[in-house]
Amino acid sequence: MVKGLYTAYTGMVNEQNRMDIMTNNLANASTVGYKKEGSTSQSFNDVLTVKIKDQSVGMRNVQRIGIKNPGVKIGENYTDYTQGSFRITDNTYDLALAGDGFFAIEFTNKAGETDTKYTRAGQFTLNKDGYLVTEEGDYVLDTQNRRIRLNTLLDSKITDDGTIYQNDQAVARIQVTDFEDYDYLEKYGEAYYQPIEGAKTTTADAQVKSGYLEMANVQIVSEMVNLISITRAYESNQKVVQTIDGTLDVAANQIGKL
Repeated sequence: MVKGLYTAYTGMVNEQNRMDIMTNNLANASTVGYKKEGSTSQSFNDVLTVKIKDQSVGMRNVQRIGIKNPGVKIGENYTDYTQGSFRITDNTYDLALAGDGFFAIEFTNKAGETDTKYTRAGQFTLNKDGYLVTEEGDYVLDTQNRRIRLNTLLDSKITDDGTIYQNDQAVARIQVTDFEDYDYLEKYGEAYYQPIEGAKTTTADAQVKSGYLEMANVQIVSEMVNLISITRAYESNQKVVQTIDGTLDVAANQIGKL
């Protein structure tokens, strides 16, 4: 009976984790470049159950009850890197990547430390000094890992390979980087990614599309259906806990009085 209580509890914890991830996906359904997340579940290892120190079988005897499983545990969370849909903006500095790859961004944290992050969110603009930056003010890097500075008085044209032209002259080329294995990327915030030890870069095959933005790859209807399923599973485990709790209450407070 107590085993059933624990099994239901682990099920509730697992469903709560899934619900947190689903609600975060829904909250970012309109976030440019956001990639939805998911979670996995794992069963605990089966264990051999025996009865010891029980007068019904003798205090020194051991009786095998059988194999039991303590329930489910939270597995790994993962990111779905599939392509999101494109939205037309007709803004030259709104860029979307058609294919695999990431824009390279010079990111500075609150402590003043600077390193390179990667993103699919191409909602860029020019700051007052003419640098191409993200919405947060982080610098977009070129293929030489340099900040991209443009003449704010001139119109720009950006080709599919990321080359920026002003007055029909190539002035910079936006860096697009890909990785051999996305398992070596970890999320930083909602739309940034950072490589971890073991990450290897590779040539990106993505085309840079000017005047477009890649939206989140979250399917709202699908996420809502999953959320309803999770809620029902959570409620089912909750009812099991309440039922077992009531049974234990009867056993302890009523049968024990006889």
